[in-house]
Amino acid sequence: MADVILVLNAGSSSLKFSAFDAQYAQLELILRGQIEALYTSPRFRATDRDGEVSSHEWGDGYRLGHQGAIEYLGGFLRDHGGGEQLKAVGHRVVHGGQHFAGPVVVTSDVLDELESLSPLAPLHQPHNLKPIRILAQLRPELAQVACFDTTFHRTQTETAQAYALPASITGRGVRRYGFHGLSYEYIASVLPQIAPAAAAGRTVVAHLGNGASMCAMVAGRSVASTMGFTAVEGLPMGTRCGSLDPGVILYLLDELHMDSRAIAQLIYQGSGLLGMSGLSGDMRALLDSDDPRARFAIDVYTYRIGRELGSLAAAMQGLDALVLTAGIGEHAVAIRERIVRDAAWLGAELDEAANRAGGPLISRASSKLPVWVVPTNEELMIARHTLAVVA
Repeated sequence: MADVILVLNAGSSSLKFSAFDAQYAQLELILRGQIEALYTSPRFRATDRDGEVSSHEWGDGYRLGHQGAIEYLGGFLRDHGGGEQLKAVGHRVVHGGQHFAGPVVVTSDVLDELESLSPLAPLHQPHNLKPIRILAQLRPELAQVACFDTTFHRTQTETAQAYALPASITGRGVRRYGFHGLSYEYIASVLPQIAPAAAAGRTVVAHLGNGASMCAMVAGRSVASTMGFTAVEGLPMGTRCGSLDPGVILYLLDELHMDSRAIAQLIYQGSGLLGMSGLSGDMRALLDSDDPRARFAIDVYTYRIGRELGSLAAAMQGLDALVLTAGIGEHAVAIRERIVRDAAWLGAELDEAANRAGGPLISRASSKLPVWVVPTNEELMIARHTLAVVA
């Protein structure tokens, strides 16, 4: 009977899942999918290792919720498992705070501590933790492992992590944590096989999805990142504003009389590509649009990537390679083209045919700065950690 590692990534209204066969300590993807619109019109879709698709819809107005989604997924796995046994569940948890320096088996005390970090990642942390609580009630004997997006950046120096604030504040944990660490860790793990020189040298990896950040790595270790105390700092994102002068927050408070909840809504869910364009936070929609506001949002997005690239290169005192990953980085040909052309001053030369083909190398042979496209796999990274912890 094969052991299965289940990986869950829960959002406010969705539950993404992947199941891996862990027999003989190997991890083979056997099922992946998601349940969307949990509180409005739930839809289930899963694809197994043979490419067979299963789907189910509950209809408009049905509130399945996270509890119903977990129960449905459990039933689906039992009915389609073929005798496989669930060994453990790994969870993506955005924030590990100062205390958690690596993946950890979740106990009630651990869960309470993770919930105390919710103000640092309000869009993610509360929802990441919901399935853990639900499974602890439904299957208390089942091992659950929390894997953190902050862990990979623990290798940064204190100088790189510090804010210029009094010790009475920074001593309470106000520092630069960095995020998307599971994605960066996966890239660092596969880069030696794809681009050995980039893996051994000074490389910037750009995780460009609905959430976006960039990380400077030296020999596969994080030395600087664009995200800091929360997952709203750094690049403009789908709906998040990215870095913002704190004086803007004071202006919103004093002049527009916005309270903290309204400001949080603005900077997390009403800004970024959506806020600038007034149209959409989805890069695909903006690229398909002729609206000048869409073009402006794309201009700001790529400009900020270029600025951060220079900053991260300075942090490493040089740059040997650039890697693009995640939804936009892996699929948006036009955005990749603009990023590479903006990096011409660093020696990047675009190979247009290779870029259209998706790489993996999208720079010319003569390019002083190699540019790679490497698909990320956070789910596999979580499965690896989970298997290692429970083994």
